[in-house]
Amino acid sequence: MKKRFSLIVKITLISVYLIFLAGAVVRMTGSGMGCPDWPKCFGYYIPPTSEEQITWQPNKEFKKGMIIVKNEALFVAENDLKTSSEFKPNNWKKYTKHNYAKFNKYHTWTEYINRLSSALAGIPFLLLIFVSAKFWRENKTIPLLAFCAFFLMLFEAWLGKTVVDTNLKPTIITIHMVIGLIIVALLLMVLYIITEKKTTYKYHSLFNKLLIVSVVFTLIQIAMGTQVRQFIDEQVKLYGFENKHYSLLNPSFKFYFHRSFTIAIVLVNFGMLYLNQIKSLGYKLVNWIIFLIFLETITGILMYYAEFPLGTQATHLLAGAVLFGLQFYLWLQSRKIAIN
Repeated sequence: MKKRFSLIVKITLISVYLIFLAGAVVRMTGSGMGCPDWPKCFGYYIPPTSEEQITWQPNKEFKKGMIIVKNEALFVAENDLKTSSEFKPNNWKKYTKHNYAKFNKYHTWTEYINRLSSALAGIPFLLLIFVSAKFWRENKTIPLLAFCAFFLMLFEAWLGKTVVDTNLKPTIITIHMVIGLIIVALLLMVLYIITEKKTTYKYHSLFNKLLIVSVVFTLIQIAMGTQVRQFIDEQVKLYGFENKHYSLLNPSFKFYFHRSFTIAIVLVNFGMLYLNQIKSLGYKLVNWIIFLIFLETITGILMYYAEFPLGTQATHLLAGAVLFGLQFYLWLQSRKIAIN
């Protein structure tokens, strides 16, 4: 198993990025509240497929914990019951964590798939910490990093519940995103230690400093992007999801900062590309980083000028997360003193 540990780390890393992608699709489609409760969905382990399943009807059976929508509010069954000819409030408890009480089967199943991808990611994470423990005598850093990543995944699950309970509170969503990036960084550190700790890379002081700046800039840009997304979400609530052309109507300063800050990111990373070429540093990841910045810029332009074409939001978010990962891994390679 130790010989295949690098493969396990890579699969775990891919599973995290799949969660990023699923989350991006949820936000792109406005499905964040497709399931109003957590971890179940309307009280079901497998979500409802029709509004009839969550609507009160006479002579219908409900299990304890199942949720219905009635009079634009959510009600939870107190016990297993079979309804009579009239609605009896004593059998139901009003859901009070939030007041979102709408059902859309497409949103529900989109959110459910997002949760399912997070749950399935637990399998490689469990395998990761199991195998990493075998490295304890050889290198304690490996299991410690793996356990930290696993602990943060559990914390992410709790944050996911909090996001739903607070009806998509923007601050929680931003924290949710940042913690995900920290998990990526921890997994990349493990991957670097087990695959490249003995590899020698050329060190260049200015290149390394520019790289650190680029990582910080990317984090700022991602955090600012979540704030822009908050503004878009508010516009969607105000004008409706179908009116995407109003999503960036009278945007705030944060949007203009997010858009203009791209110039600084491009300059810093092209500076890295220039140094990598003229100094023959040999960092292959730089080219991929430039490509991702180009992709981020193009999708950003399309979202603003072409009214959010299908897939651009998901691509934009995922490319940003991958960009951070590549920059962080490149920083591990370019450090003067390698991680032991």
